[in-house]
Order: sequence, then structure tokens, then C-alpha cells
Amino acid sequence: MRLGIRLLFAFFLINGLAAFFVLRVFMAEIKPSVRKVTEDTLVETAYLLAAQASDDLAEGKLGSGSGSSNSRFAQHVQAAFQQPLRVWIWDTRKAALDLRVTVTNAQGRVLFDSAGQDVGADYARWRNVALTLRGEYGARTSREVATDEATSVMYVSAPIVRDGAILGVLTVSKPANAVQSIIDSSESKMLRGGVLFLLLSAAVGFAITWWLVVQVRKLRSYAQHVQGPTLQEAQGHLLPPKTPEVPDVPGELGDLAQAMDSMRRRLEGRDYIEGYVRALTHELKSPVAAIRGAGELLQDDLPAADRAMFAQQVVDQSLRLQNLIDQLMQLSQLEQRSELAPAGAHTSLRACAEQAMAQLQATAAQKGIQLRLQGEDSQGAWDAALVTLAISNLLANALDFSPAHSQIVLSLAPQRLSVQDSGPGVPDSLLHRLGERFFTTPRPNGERSGTGLGLSIVQRIMLLHGGRLQFANTQPGLRASLDFSAPD
Repeated sequence: MRLGIRLLFAFFLINGLAAFFVLRVFMAEIKPSVRKVTEDTLVETAYLLAAQASDDLAEGKLGSGSGSSNSRFAQHVQAAFQQPLRVWIWDTRKAALDLRVTVTNAQGRVLFDSAGQDVGADYARWRNVALTLRGEYGARTSREVATDEATSVMYVSAPIVRDGAILGVLTVSKPANAVQSIIDSSESKMLRGGVLFLLLSAAVGFAITWWLVVQVRKLRSYAQHVQGPTLQEAQGHLLPPKTPEVPDVPGELGDLAQAMDSMRRRLEGRDYIEGYVRALTHELKSPVAAIRGAGELLQDDLPAADRAMFAQQVVDQSLRLQNLIDQLMQLSQLEQRSELAPAGAHTSLRACAEQAMAQLQATAAQKGIQLRLQGEDSQGAWDAALVTLAISNLLANALDFSPAHSQIVLSLAPQRLSVQDSGPGVPDSLLHRLGERFFTTPRPNGERSGTGLGLSIVQRIMLLHGGRLQFANTQPGLRASLDFSAPD
């Protein structure tokens, strides 16, 4: 699972759980809170109305015999219920009073009922009335339908007191469904707010996760681009990648980027150098062993002819070592370059070929080999010194494998030059290995060939020019081609 998905999943999990529990607590507290506020209001209402009813009850005007119509309290209450009501409480419209007011005497008998239903009924059995008559706080919630909570009614009672004596009980009741709309509205708002909160949190979480993943990807891309070439990559003749700039990321990620850059500078090229050392050590074994053997023999008394032979062997192997070191330094310098310097003028392939032929003309004359140049010239934005070096190495390789009194033909074509010799060629199975560092094939006379670095140098030069080095057996001979028109 990717880092971004993990972070996003963890964020949603934590945020979702927190939102769930918070919403659950709020949703669970809405209904009790509203009912607590309602009960508090009913308590205050009941005590105010009880004080108003005390005079009429003491004078017997609320008695069942006198009729409640003679009571000023009853008249005021009934007038209040008959008055039209158009009230907006925040976003809830209220069109009628939901209260019900009842008054009982000291025995619990109903003397007044604003609903006109239970006058004369015995309320002494109800908990709120019984508690109030005993001087305690009386309140209850009862369902009109036992199985339906929506039919619940809240009852709050207050004592009607005169001269310290309880004359009766005034009860104010309010159905629960009267405040249910407020509860439903609050729950709906809470739910909408919770959903909006989750969506906003999701957007913020996605943005933060995306930002973090982008920064981490910058670091990953930087780390992938600054890896030094492995030995296998170096053998594959890959151009060293350009070192990217240290990514500009904030905070601890920026510190990590700087630490990675510092580590890169310390370890850059380590595997590359190790590969060189291993290969070079292998190549140095033979000439060093030959020099040591010849040197030990020269310490003995030898005939003049043998002494001259071993001395020449020391000179030849020393030259071989010198040639190996020179070519290795050339290749190392080329492999450290990732691009060519801007060319001041176009370079002529013919001019480079003629210069390379002039450098090797003496060697060719010693073997009786003729060097011939043919074809039409072409020019390009190339490095003249490097192109000349590449052609010289191809000519030197061809001279090593060409028989005496043969010819080597250099053919020019648009954006292309080929070197054709008359040697034994190379087995088809080994053609793909030509150009590998230190890879060589036996010479026609059975001797070991050169250092195996010449064609590697040519390969590197062509990569720098965005071209390609190609080989083909021609039976007889081998044709090596420099193609400057090949894509990168």
C-alpha cells in the first residue's frame, strides 16, 4: 500500500472515529438538555401561576360548587389560551399554547382544568401531586400510550400556599412532542454540521496528504537520480546522469534532503571506483607477473641473446602498462562527462579521419598495410578531438587484427564513418560484447590483444555525441561504424 493511501486511511480513520463519538455524545445530549430546559421553565411557570391562584383558592372561588367562571385566575388563564398566537422562536413557528394548567385542592381533587376535561377527578394518586402536597418537589413524565414515547407529557407541580399552609397544587403540563420539533431541528443541524465537518476534514486531510506525498516523492526522485552507477551500469556504457538540484522541501524533510545530498557527495562514485579497481587489478596481473619473471631471470648469468630477449620483454610489458594507464585515464575522464562542451564550429569527418590516419601511418607502413579513405564528407556540431580519438582507436584496433600487406578502408557517408579491415572478424556471439571495458579477443597470431579499453573509449565518445557504435562481420573482416545520426 502506498504511503499516501496509508496516510489518508489513517487520517480518515482517526477523524471518523473522533467525529462519530463526538456526534454521538452531542446527539445523545440534545434531547435530555432540551427537556431539562423545558422542565426548568415549567417549574418557574408553575410557581408563578400558583402564586396567582392562591387568592381565588383561599376565597373558595375555584371550588367545584362556586364554578370556576367566578375566578379571576380561571378567566385570565382561559383568555390567554383563546388569544391568537403568531410567534417565531428562531426558525420554529409557534401558533398555540401547548401548556395545560390544573388546580387541585388539598385532597388532590381537581378544581380547575384549562383543558376542561378532568374537573372533579382525583389526582391525589399522581406522584407529582402527592409529593407537592407533602411539601416536596413534584414532577413526573408519563406516556398517554405506554408503547409510544412521542405521547410523553411532562408534569411539574407547585404548591398553592397561604399563611404557610398548602391549600392545593397547581400543575403545569407540556407534551413532549411540543418540543420535539426543536429537538429534531437541532439534531438535523448537528447532523448536517457533522457531515460538513467530515467533508471539510476529508478535503483538508487529502490536501495535507497530497502535499506530504509530493514532498516525499521529490525526495524519492532525488535519491533515485543521485545513485552512483553500479558496476553493471558502468559496463553497460551508460552516461552518468546529471546531478539534480536538492529538492526545496520545508522542515524536517528539507533537513533530510540536505543530509541525502551530503551523503551523496561523500559516496558518489564509490561503486564505480570499486569496479574500476577490481577490473584494473585483474588486468595488471599479467604484465606485472611477466615483468617480475623477466627481472628474476635477468639476475642470473644468461647468454646475451636471452638477456636481450628478457630485457625486451620488460620494456614491452612496461609499455603495455603505460598504455593501459593512459587509456584508463582517458576513459575515466570521458565517463565523468555527461555532455559535450558547446562546439564553436562544425567539425569535418574527413578532416578527423585524415588526422587519425596520419597518426597511425607509420604503424601501418611497418606492417605493409594500406590506409584508404573514400566517400563524401559531412559536418556536424561534434568535438573534433574526441572524434579523431574515436577514429584513431578504431584504426588501431583494425591494425591489430589485419594481416600484413592488406588494406583498411575508411568510408565516409552523411553523418557516418566506417572502418573496414580484412582480418578474421569476431564470432557473432561476441559482437554484442565489443566495447565492454577490458574485453578482448585473440589476435590472428595467437597473442593477447590490447587493453580492451580502446573500443570502450569509442563507445563513450559516441554516447556523448548522441550517436552509436556498430559492428558487423563482412567475411572477411570486421566493419566498425560511427553513426552520428542515431537518436539518443
